[in-house]
Amino acid sequence: MAPTKLIRAESATFTYHTPDSTIAIGSLVLIPVGKKEIVGIVVEKSDKPAYPTRAILHSLPYPALPAELVKTALWMSEYYATHLATVLQTVLPRGITKTRRASKKAPLFSHRKRTNFLLNNAQAAAVHQLLSMTSGGALLHGITGSGKTAVYIELAKHTIASGKSVIVLVPEIALTSQLVAEFQNHFAHVILTHSRQTEAERHRAWEQVLRATEPQIIIGPRSALFMPAASIGYIIIDEAHEPSFKQDQSPRYHAQRVASVLAAQHVARTVQGSATPLVTEYYLAKAANRPIITLPERARNDATAPTIQLVDMTQKTNFTRHRFLSDALLASIDTALGNKQQVLIFHNRRGSATTTLCEACGWSAVCPRCFIPYTLHADHHRLECHACANKSAVPTSCPECHSTDIIHKGIGTKLLETELRKRFPKASIERFDGDSTSEATLDQRYQQLYEGTIDIIIGTQVVAKGLDLPHLGLVGVVQADAGLSLPDFTASERTFQLLSQVVGRVGRSHRKTNVIVQSFQPSTLPVQTGLHQDYATFYDAILEERRRGHFPPFTFLLKLTCVYKTEAAAIRQARALASSLRATYSSLTIFGPVPAFYERQHNTYRWQIIVKSSQRATLIDVLNHVPSAHWQSDLDASSLL
Repeated sequence: MAPTKLIRAESATFTYHTPDSTIAIGSLVLIPVGKKEIVGIVVEKSDKPAYPTRAILHSLPYPALPAELVKTALWMSEYYATHLATVLQTVLPRGITKTRRASKKAPLFSHRKRTNFLLNNAQAAAVHQLLSMTSGGALLHGITGSGKTAVYIELAKHTIASGKSVIVLVPEIALTSQLVAEFQNHFAHVILTHSRQTEAERHRAWEQVLRATEPQIIIGPRSALFMPAASIGYIIIDEAHEPSFKQDQSPRYHAQRVASVLAAQHVARTVQGSATPLVTEYYLAKAANRPIITLPERARNDATAPTIQLVDMTQKTNFTRHRFLSDALLASIDTALGNKQQVLIFHNRRGSATTTLCEACGWSAVCPRCFIPYTLHADHHRLECHACANKSAVPTSCPECHSTDIIHKGIGTKLLETELRKRFPKASIERFDGDSTSEATLDQRYQQLYEGTIDIIIGTQVVAKGLDLPHLGLVGVVQADAGLSLPDFTASERTFQLLSQVVGRVGRSHRKTNVIVQSFQPSTLPVQTGLHQDYATFYDAILEERRRGHFPPFTFLLKLTCVYKTEAAAIRQARALASSLRATYSSLTIFGPVPAFYERQHNTYRWQIIVKSSQRATLIDVLNHVPSAHWQSDLDASSLL
């Protein structure tokens, strides 16, 4: 029996007895633990032990979870060195013991005009190759606009016809509306699950899948993997390159790894679809001789490639009409709006300004809890910390020298919105980023985007991923190299992906479209290859860089973060652990301890150690030497930040 709450750190399962001989593996039951009653899952049957056992109180009114899902949860606990109770809290919905009232309203989904796809030769060949797989996984490498969704739908049709369910994972909740709109034109049973739903909505969706007698289409972010479908035929991971498929809290699992194990348990198949596959995944697919299926052409044979212009931001002659919107970009916006086309302006920084400082003495406004610069949000006239959400009033004078020369530097999406509203007062302008209200998120407003009623779309990375906007005529990138300065081995890859993806929002139809990209570093590899969507050149260059630096896919990473209330304690404990690890594991490469990228968060200090090894098992053994208190571990770390 596995309780869904941590009882003992060293024990994950306990033995109980029951007179019910029909109880099955995966059954959800209520068990006594001390004076408490806790939900548990039957994970194994055993003979009566020599010691006395307590009785299961009663079974919960649900069918047993699929054995494949239970085995996957057990695998996650072992593979990610995480307590099973923590894994089960991720697998099961909250409030599982509550009685839910039936919902009186059906969920409202967006709709699409087209209902039938005519596959081109490349798409038809991809479908045939994927269906011919008996097990395992494939990487579907299709350029933006190549019609990967049509391939997914065709795969799903064959899978549903065979009596098996399909799980479709998306990296962002924002993309669920578009994908559901496409799938519901072809399938009667489409189940949507995501974290913005209420606890009751998620519980009802989970129970609907658990009790289903017919195959289902299940769509959602990474947590959709744990919907208890009885028989799965395909697990599709759309935009598989996105970092959001890695859970950033315990259990720190990667959806791609878990999907492959869950699929193996069901004897199902996986598909990772992306125009910009992760370098690590592409390399591993080639090394393991897994199928890499390409879609090298646009889905529409009349698609016209966009006109692309790169603007050097170091040349002030390119900015005579505005300080950060180039003359070329402003002229193109005028033209697009005049032609009744949509405009998308991408900048991966939210807020109004990234730095508030005093011109007289150089004082800068920083969060007292995190020691990072406050971001100005001019619409609310306040400063906000984007690490801990701490807020502060906008200073009218410097607290150091009392000068009133307070200035705000940097560009954010809110400033872009303000400036574009001034320039184009008659245009319908909407901003989509982490500050959008729940009623104004991209998934809530998707139908308006699709129909073209919004003229200018402003957003961070949420607008760069997988959106199909048939009325879009211009894409503008305010600063293409904004992420290149981050001290992380994935910084170049992330810049390439975002730029390549946002450029791919246009050039999908016969209409003439344009891309204007502004950059302070226009000649860098990520900018040049991303602008022309040249994955092969970027992959070869970055792979060699990773090889020289001993980064994934050529090594495994373990990130250990020490968290204490005082800086001295964090440094002392981090140094002690690093010294112990070096003495115990002389063959490992150990970096640090050093301050974490966000050295101070929520009034705590954070120091980290990076451990590299060619053997993943060695890193799991290292975790046995890491204290449970005050330490956070990230096995298979996908970033150093």
